[in-house]
Amino acid sequence: MRRPTRPSFIRPSTRAFMAAARHTPGYTVMDWLHGYIYGRWTYLYIGIGTGGHPIAGPLKRLALAAGRLRRSDPSAADNPQRSTFADTYHGKVVTLEAAQQLISVERDIDLRNLEHVIPYALARDIVMRQPDHIVALECPCRASRANPCLPLDVCLIVGEPFAGFVLEHHSSRSRRITAGEAAEILSSEHDRGHVHHAFFKDAMLGRFYAICNCCTCCCGAMGAHRGGVPMLAPSGYTCRADPDLCIACGACEPSCPFGALALADDAMEVDPALCMGCGVCVDRCPQGALTLSLDPAASLPLELDRLLAAAESAL
Repeated sequence: MRRPTRPSFIRPSTRAFMAAARHTPGYTVMDWLHGYIYGRWTYLYIGIGTGGHPIAGPLKRLALAAGRLRRSDPSAADNPQRSTFADTYHGKVVTLEAAQQLISVERDIDLRNLEHVIPYALARDIVMRQPDHIVALECPCRASRANPCLPLDVCLIVGEPFAGFVLEHHSSRSRRITAGEAAEILSSEHDRGHVHHAFFKDAMLGRFYAICNCCTCCCGAMGAHRGGVPMLAPSGYTCRADPDLCIACGACEPSCPFGALALADDAMEVDPALCMGCGVCVDRCPQGALTLSLDPAASLPLELDRLLAAAESAL
């Protein structure tokens, strides 16, 4: 006689996340627990990180105190194996075209150890399973603000097990969308002057899991980057201003999310140290004087078509 099946209190998406974790080399139980907490209570996690949650202040003071204790401990001297926060949780600036490639994938892919593209010690794989599973999520950074930029549902969770997990655990704040709908969100956010970031996190199986469309006023990562935490890697491009086409109208200057543009001597100048190569300013120039050029000093662009072609040619 067949035994009756016991009811499971673990949601299907959580089981899928656990199964993916078991097949991820080096991924520990603590990593999975961290990933579960991050994915399950995303708004609390991000709200604390951005300072928008009431307990953010006390936690920050506790973290600062812990940091002071660590610095006073001789055994905690600089350790090259100790990862920084930015190594574990970071984004890569991508142009609109590159972001559209990430939501147009039609097959599973494996691109590992992309340190030449994702210049961090950890979380630098692009492993996409069922990449046509895309979920639009209300942006946790915007949701943590008193007067957020709108619309809210502009974070794109791409592939499994992430899309299913988010959809099941945040059903009131997320919706399944098609690649075409995702492309419309990207285009609309680009038109609003917001930056596309491909996000990676160690606890999210050490790989790409989302495209965030970020504004300077709400985005926690952009705020942290301005504060000296290198959470964002440049796109691999830098903006160039053509002095023969520029009429010094200044129309592009306020559009730069990173403050890299400034009028000087009747011409627009680009500060290469600040420019992240997002391309937001390019469409704001009525004269077509701004263009993106490959930056040899930066990591390579995250352009999926090119990376896949290079991987296939190496076989």
